[in-house]
Amino acid sequence: MEQPQEGEGKKKSGMMALVIPLVVLTAVGGGGGWVIGNMLAPQVKQADEAAKAAEAAAGEHGEAKKDEEGLPPISTEANGVVALEPITTNLAYPSENWIRLEVALMFNGAPDVKIAEDVHQDIMAYLRTVSLQQVEGPRGFQYLKDDLQERVDLRSEGRVSKVMFRTLVIE
Repeated sequence: MEQPQEGEGKKKSGMMALVIPLVVLTAVGGGGGWVIGNMLAPQVKQADEAAKAAEAAAGEHGEAKKDEEGLPPISTEANGVVALEPITTNLAYPSENWIRLEVALMFNGAPDVKIAEDVHQDIMAYLRTVSLQQVEGPRGFQYLKDDLQERVDLRSEGRVSKVMFRTLVIE
């Protein structure tokens, strides 16, 4: 009967040998995080205050604020390029796969919004008929570009000179 009592004592001491260092390491980690956080917090506050001061100074001097984006967009109606809204749809096979495509159209002359909307809908309808195997690899991508260019030429009756791919994501 003495043997089970010794086994219980070893289990308790083994558990304590694990818990005590765990508690100590947790306390040291929490304390270290608190110290580092207090060291960095004043720097973050100073950077926020400096940014607010710069905005206030720019507002006081009447300077025109630039766009938040930085560079102006390349596709504008002034240069005959119209960026279509992103197209997101599922593929024909496998239907679990989705495709997201962003394209821009380069018009010959002044852009036409009606044609751009018609092309957008036509591209979406076409993408719903495409399978994953048709667009795999560089050759598949080239076929997709050629097919879309041909569809756009037919739909726009030659008013669109080029279809430019901005992004293509298949998930």
